[in-house]
Amino acid sequence: MTDRLKRFLESLLLLELFRGLWLTGKYFFKKKITVQFPEEKTPTSPRFRGLHALRRYSNGEERCIACKLCEVVCPALAITIESAPRTDGTRRTTKYEIDLFKCIYCGFCEESCPVDSIVETSEMHYHFEKRGEEIMTKEKLLAIGDKYESKIAAARAADAFYR
Repeated sequence: MTDRLKRFLESLLLLELFRGLWLTGKYFFKKKITVQFPEEKTPTSPRFRGLHALRRYSNGEERCIACKLCEVVCPALAITIESAPRTDGTRRTTKYEIDLFKCIYCGFCEESCPVDSIVETSEMHYHFEKRGEEIMTKEKLLAIGDKYESKIAAARAADAFYR
């Protein structure tokens, strides 16, 4: 009975409202935290997952062996792979596409890859201006991998403890 009476009095005296106003007033006069975006960068986690990239071996050959594990494990069905056998008997991809509008950046593709071919870089600032640019083709992914290979390799070496 006392609990019901207490709740009744709290609602009658608007205590919850005043608690909320007190909290708002407390933060109203504190220093504001604003980041001036292009000039200042916000800190990111060392394990941040951003733009995708396909890696190559040191001899220039692409790493992807078309096992299609990344396509199977992708919960958003954002990856499409087609493959064909080569003359030496190995399989390589003929089509590798990632729809970045579908992608949820979960990192499952990266974790499932047995040859460490598909990776998510720390690049977070990218945009699309025309329809269809959000589809990352094999050529685009390889170009991104070539551009950021030194950063990717350094991040892999630093993250080796967790793998």
